[in-house]
Amino acid sequence: MCAVGLGAIGLSPAAACTRAVYFGIDDTVITGRSMDWAEDMHTNLWAFPRGISRTGQAGANTPKWTSKYGSVVASGYELGSADGMNEKGLVANMLFLAESDYGTTGGKPALSMALWAQYVLDNFATVSEAVAVLETEPFRVVTDVLPNGKTAQLHLAISDSSGDSAIFEYIGGKLVIHHGKQYRVLTNSPTYDQQLALNTYWQEIGGLTFLPGTNRAADRFARASFLIEAIPTGVAPGYINAVPGHSYQNQAAASVLSVIRSVSVPLGITTPGSPNIASTIWRTVADQKNKVYFFDSATSPNSFWVPLADLDFAKGRPVKKLTVAGGKVYVGNVAKEFVPAEPFKFMTVDVK
Repeated sequence: MCAVGLGAIGLSPAAACTRAVYFGIDDTVITGRSMDWAEDMHTNLWAFPRGISRTGQAGANTPKWTSKYGSVVASGYELGSADGMNEKGLVANMLFLAESDYGTTGGKPALSMALWAQYVLDNFATVSEAVAVLETEPFRVVTDVLPNGKTAQLHLAISDSSGDSAIFEYIGGKLVIHHGKQYRVLTNSPTYDQQLALNTYWQEIGGLTFLPGTNRAADRFARASFLIEAIPTGVAPGYINAVPGHSYQNQAAASVLSVIRSVSVPLGITTPGSPNIASTIWRTVADQKNKVYFFDSATSPNSFWVPLADLDFAKGRPVKKLTVAGGKVYVGNVAKEFVPAEPFKFMTVDVK
C-alpha cells in the first residue's frame, strides 16, 4: 500500500453501517450489525486459532503479540478484519466515521487500521479488559488507502457476553472512549457524543409516534435504538418459540436480524451529495451467550451460522476459510464447510 498521512485526508469511502446490542432473558446478549458499502468487498469468513504470532503491520515501531483467543471474522478486501467474535464472546465491529482524525503517532508504536479489531479479538475476553489496556494508548492507529482508492476512516465498537460495550473514536487526533452497557447502538456521522444527543430528541417523541425513515446515519440510529428495545426480551407469546422444544435463542437471533434488516439500505440505493451513504452488502448477528456467529448476505436468499464450539481453535491448528465472495450460497450450520487456507495478509501502512 502507498504511504499516506496519519490524519483524515478528506477521501470518504461510500460506507455506512449500523450496530445494535440486544439484552434478553437468561443472560442472552446478541450484537447485530450491517455493513454498508458502495462495492463488493470480497468478504470471506475466517477462523483463526490461538497462538498466531502477529505484528501491527506499520513500520519498525509496531506492536507484536501472540493471539490468546481464537476468533471467527469477516474480512474486508482480504486486507483486514471488519467484524468478528472470539471464543470468549467478545465482539468487534468496525464502522465508518468520516470525522475520524488519527493524528500523529507521537512516537508511540503504530498499528495498521486493518488489525485494530483483530488486536482486540486476539487479546481480550471482556470489554473492561480491552478498555483498561487501550485507554493507556499502547499504540496509535494509522490508516491507508483501500483498493477502492479511498482512505479507511473508521471507529470501533466492542461488546461482550455480559452486555458491556465500548466505542473507540479518534477525534481531532485524540482517542475518545465511551464505555458502558448504555452504549448499545452505533452508526456513523456525526461523532458519537452528537449521535447520543440527536437520539435524545427522538426518544422524547417516542418510536410509536414517529420514527425518522431516511438512510441517514442519525435516522438509522434513532430507529435502531427504538427497535432493539421494542423486540421481545423473552419468548414471544403465541408464536412458535412458545411451544416446548423450540428455542428462544433462535427467536432472539432472528429478532436482532430483523432489526438490522430494518435499518439496512437496499441494494442499488445511493444518495446524491452523500457519498458516505451506501447499500447494505451484508449483516452479522453474534450470539454472545451461545457463541454462534450468523452471516446474512444482501445477495443471497439464505442466512447461515457458525457455532464456534464446532471449530478447533487449539494452538497449532490451521487457519480455516469459508469462501463467501463470488455468490456462494450456504444453509444452516457451516462450520464443517471451513477449509484450511493460507491466511490473508493484513494491510501494511508505511509509517514514515
